[in-house]
Amino acid sequence: MFSSIGWSEMVILLVAALVILGPERLPGAVRWTVRSVRQVRDYATGATTQLRQELGPEFDDLRKPLADLQELRGMTPKSMVTKHLLNGDDSLFKDLGTALPDEKDFYGTNSGMPDYPMPKFEKPLERNERPPIDTDAT
Repeated sequence: MFSSIGWSEMVILLVAALVILGPERLPGAVRWTVRSVRQVRDYATGATTQLRQELGPEFDDLRKPLADLQELRGMTPKSMVTKHLLNGDDSLFKDLGTALPDEKDFYGTNSGMPDYPMPKFEKPLERNERPPIDTDAT
């Protein structure tokens, strides 16, 4: 439930609660919060169980579009290509990763490949400065 909250945020919330509520009322507030969270979780579990009992097999049909939507949220271009074009076989990407030279080899610093001069970049344009015009390109 609180998977996105890290330990640092929990400590900050605890210190803020201690400052706002004080040490006398803090234990009672923590007990009330824990009890409320458990009660809400029990209500949600009970509602799911009741809905499953009343709908029967139609409950799975109701959950299928939600599961498909959740699957689409995790799709990246690589996973989409892997799933739909390569039938789940991602060995092509693994082979491609080993076939490409690493960064040092790409720039020619640690390989037997010839050293190519790196392009020289000019300074960025200042505000309201016009870019140079290449008459050959226009």
